[in-house]
Amino acid sequence: MTTEDDSLPDPTSSMLAFFGSELNRIRRKAGKSQTQAAEMAHTTQAMISYVERAKRVPSEPLAHDLDSAFGTDGHFGRLHPLVIKFAYPSWFLPYVELEQDVSVFRSFECQLIHGLLQTEEYARTVLASGRPDNVNDLVAARLTRQGIFERDEPPHTWFIMDEYALTRSFIPPAVLAPQLQHLLDVGRHPRTVIQVVPFDSPAHPGLAGPFALMGFETGPDVLHVDGFSQGRIALEPSEVESAMRAYDLLRAAALSPEASADLIRKHLKELTQ
Repeated sequence: MTTEDDSLPDPTSSMLAFFGSELNRIRRKAGKSQTQAAEMAHTTQAMISYVERAKRVPSEPLAHDLDSAFGTDGHFGRLHPLVIKFAYPSWFLPYVELEQDVSVFRSFECQLIHGLLQTEEYARTVLASGRPDNVNDLVAARLTRQGIFERDEPPHTWFIMDEYALTRSFIPPAVLAPQLQHLLDVGRHPRTVIQVVPFDSPAHPGLAGPFALMGFETGPDVLHVDGFSQGRIALEPSEVESAMRAYDLLRAAALSPEASADLIRKHLKELTQ
C-alpha cells in the first residue's frame, strides 16, 4: 500500500508535476485524505499518491472524475491534454491507446527488456541515456503503461527477448539484478509467458529488429515495429500475417519458459555473487 507523502516534485518542472501539485492543493483545501479522494474519484489511494508525486500519468477518465469529485469545473480535464502532450511523443500516443485495450500482446526485443516489464530504476537508466530534459515524465509514462496488468482481466502476454537484453553492461548490477528478479516474478503469472533466445541460437527472424503484435476482443490484430526516430503501426493483413509467422519461428528458436527462467536465474546469480 502506498502511504501519503508530503515530498512533492517542483510543480514548475513539468506539466505532470503541475497536475499532481494541483490535485494535492485542491484535495488538501477540501480537507480530504488520499483515501477519501480515491473513493470520490473511483480510483485507488495508491493512484492518487502516484499522480500527486508525478509517478503516473493520469488517465482522461480519472481527470474527469477528479473534476466531478471536487467540483473544479473541468480544471483537471483541461490540464489532461497538456500532460499527455508532454508525456508521450505524438507519434507514440496511438500505440499507447491501443496497448490499453489489448487482450493478447506478443513482443520480441533484442536490445533491451520490454517497457511493460521494466522496473522504475531500469527504465530511468535506459531513458536517461538519451539525455532528455523530462526523464522523470518519461519514466512515469512508461510505468503508467504497465497498468494493463492491473486490469480486472489482464491481457494474455508473451515476451520473447534475446539473451543479450539480459546482459547489457551499461546497466549497473544494482539496477539489473532487481530487474531480472522482476522478470522471474512476472513470469510466474498464468497469463504471462517469458522466453529467451540464447546466445548460441541460429539465425532467426528477430534479427530484423524488435516488434510487437496486439490482439483485441474485436477488430483486426495490429503490428507495431520499432524504428530509430519513431515506431510505426501496421494494419495491412499481409504484413501482420508475416509478423505472426515470424513470431511463431521465434517461439521455436527460444528456450522454453522454464529453461528461460533458469537462464535468467543464472545471470541473476552472477550479478549477486
